[in-house]
Amino acid sequence: MKALPKFVTIKEVGPRDGLQNEPEQIPTEIKVEWIDLLSKAGFTSIEASSFVHPKWIPQLKDAKEVMQQIRREPGVGYSALVPNYKGLNVALEANVDEVAVFMSASEAHNLRNINKSIEETYPILEKVIKEAKLHNKRVRGYVSTVFGCPYDGEVPIPKVIEVSQHLLNMGADDLSLGDTIGAADPLQVDHFLKEIKGVLNFNQIAMHFHNTNGMALANVLVALQHGIVIYDSALGGLGGCPYAKGASGNLATDDLVHMLHKMGIKTGIDETKLTEAAVYIQDALNKELTSHQMQVLNRTMQEEA
Repeated sequence: MKALPKFVTIKEVGPRDGLQNEPEQIPTEIKVEWIDLLSKAGFTSIEASSFVHPKWIPQLKDAKEVMQQIRREPGVGYSALVPNYKGLNVALEANVDEVAVFMSASEAHNLRNINKSIEETYPILEKVIKEAKLHNKRVRGYVSTVFGCPYDGEVPIPKVIEVSQHLLNMGADDLSLGDTIGAADPLQVDHFLKEIKGVLNFNQIAMHFHNTNGMALANVLVALQHGIVIYDSALGGLGGCPYAKGASGNLATDDLVHMLHKMGIKTGIDETKLTEAAVYIQDALNKELTSHQMQVLNRTMQEEA
């Protein structure tokens, strides 16, 4: 086994990517309390919400309220997904620390996700990035469908590189390369990282694995051996992509932290406090789910009557 890094940074994306698919509206105060618990667990970066129009992601319509109500811990950066200039203005009002822009490496997924072609997306994101930089905000670029698209199938690596370089040239500080549908396997990850090494700066790269087929941790192990030291994950494996059928949850933060610590790799995360945050959101979601089930049952009984 190749030499492994001594320290890995984990970006917790549960409050955004983890909750966006939950069917029942989760109260703002629960989201805020969960983020506050995560803030005390040792993360240096938490993706708190998204300023995408509520029509597309109803669960995150309270993004501004969440960002304004959380207790910000020193040393923790709070980011949010921003789709366009209008969303950026609201995000700036909410005082986000980091702006995250997003697009796909596949044409079909970009059209489904953003309703624009890849070429049409570039000028929109460039405007967002430049304005965010004028306000001294860090900018992260998300590249989706890196290892496969639910509509286009295999995505050519040169296309991933092209999109990535565009975002970096626009001023993005780093990139998160996403296995949106959880299609990647360890050999594919190994091949991909060999192909982009020397073309993209690994210090600017984070890997975002989904666990659709149970291979997320195996893929992390391969990426570790290539020197990748930033990973996105969601506590409890929450989440998935609303525009990618079959995309189940993210790589679970608790599993990732446990594996890294067992391997002697430090993360700065306190597993006891992480468990407290996990129990809190699990109980909250179970309660909301039970409430939703009762509403459905009552509605069914009324219709039958």
